[in-house]
Amino acid sequence: MLKIALPILLASVTTPILGVVDTGVVGQIPEPEPIAAVGVGAVILSAVYWVFGFLRMGTTGLTSQAVGQGNRAEVAALLTRSLMIGLAGGGVFILIQPLIYWGALEVSPASAEVDDMARGYMMIRIWSAPAVISIYGITGWLIAQERGRAVLALQLWMNGVNIVLDLVFVLGFGWGVEGVAIATFIAEWSGLAMGLWLCRAAFRHPCWRDWARVFDRVKLKRMAVVNTDIMIRSLLLQAIFVSFLLYGGRYGDVTLAANQVLLQFLHVTGYAMDGFAFAAEALVGQAFGARAVARLRRAALLATFWAMVAALIMTLGFWLLGPWLIDTMTRAPEVREAARTYLPWMIAAPLMQIGLVMLDGIFIGATRSADMRNMMALAAACYLLAVWLLTPALGNHGLWLALHVSFAARGLSLLARYPSLERAALRV
Repeated sequence: MLKIALPILLASVTTPILGVVDTGVVGQIPEPEPIAAVGVGAVILSAVYWVFGFLRMGTTGLTSQAVGQGNRAEVAALLTRSLMIGLAGGGVFILIQPLIYWGALEVSPASAEVDDMARGYMMIRIWSAPAVISIYGITGWLIAQERGRAVLALQLWMNGVNIVLDLVFVLGFGWGVEGVAIATFIAEWSGLAMGLWLCRAAFRHPCWRDWARVFDRVKLKRMAVVNTDIMIRSLLLQAIFVSFLLYGGRYGDVTLAANQVLLQFLHVTGYAMDGFAFAAEALVGQAFGARAVARLRRAALLATFWAMVAALIMTLGFWLLGPWLIDTMTRAPEVREAARTYLPWMIAAPLMQIGLVMLDGIFIGATRSADMRNMMALAAACYLLAVWLLTPALGNHGLWLALHVSFAARGLSLLARYPSLERAALRV
C-alpha cells in the first residue's frame, strides 16, 4: 500500500503547493485584487476542466479492472481512448471560450477590476486545455498499473516548471496576473509531452492503434456510462466549490481573497490524502476485476488507516503553522486578519474529509459510478440547504459550515452503500 501511495501522495501534494505559490507570488502585490483575480480565474478554469475529471477516475477504474483480468490489449486501448477524449474535449473548450468567460463572470459578485484581471488570466490559460484534460487520462492510466513513481515524475516536472516560471515572470519580469497564466500554460503543455514519454511502452504494443478494439461498441458503451456518471458527480462537486468562492464574494473582495487563501489549505488536505485514495483505486479495481472480495476489503481498510494518519498530521500542521502560512501567502493586512478569523474551519477540515476521500477512491476502483453520482447529488442538496439556513445569521462562517455539512453528507451516504459494492464484486 505504501509503495503505491507514497509516490502518488508526494505527486498530489505538489499540485496545491503550486496553488500556494501562485497565490503567494501575486500576494506580494500589497492589494487584494490580484489574489482574488487569480483565485476566481483558477477556480473557474479548474471547474470547467474538471467536467472531464471523469477521464482520470474512469480510466483508473476501467484500466485497473483490465489489469486484474490480465487483459493487456484492453489496457493499451484504454490509453488511446483517453487521449482522444482529452484532446477533443480541450479543443471544444477553446472554441467556446467566450461563452465560458461570459457565463462565469456574469454570476461573479467580485468587483469589475477583479473580473477584468480574471478574464485576462483565463484568456491565456484556456489554450492549454487539451493538454490538461489529456493529462487526466494519462494519470489515471498510470495509477491503475501502480506506477506511482511515474505519476510523481510527471507532477514534479509540470509543477516544478510552473513554479520556476511563476517566480521569473511575476517577481522577475513584473508581469503580474498574466505572468502566472503564461507560466501555467507552458507547464501544462510540457506536462503532456512528459506524460506521453512515460507511456512510451504502451505505444510499442500494436493494440494502442487497433481501431476495431479502440472503437469496440460494448467497451465504448461501458466507458460512456461510467464516465457520464462521474462527470455528473464532478459537475456537482465543482458547483459546490465555485458557488462557495463566488458566494463569499458577496462579503467583499477582502473576504473573497481570504477564502481563496484558505482554500489552498483545503486543497493541500485533499491532495495529501489522495495518495491513499489513488492506491485504493488501483488495488480495489484489480481485486474487483479478479472477484477477490477479501483482497478488496483489505485494500480499503489499509488505505483508510493511512489516510487517517495523514489527516491527523495535517490537522496538527494547520493548527501550529496556519497563521505563519497565511502571512507567507499574502502581505495585505486586511486579508491576513480575515483569513485568521476563518482558520479554525481549515483546522477541522482534514478530519472531515477522511471518509469521503477514501470512499471516493474505493468506489472509483470498483466503477460504482452511479452510487458516486447519487451520493454527490445528496451532498449538494445538503450544502444548498445549509447555505440557505446558515448564511443569513452567520455570514461567511455559515458558508464554511455549509461546506463541512456537504463533506459529512457525502462520506456517510457512501459508507452506507459500501456493502452493496462488495456484493457486486462477486457478480463481476
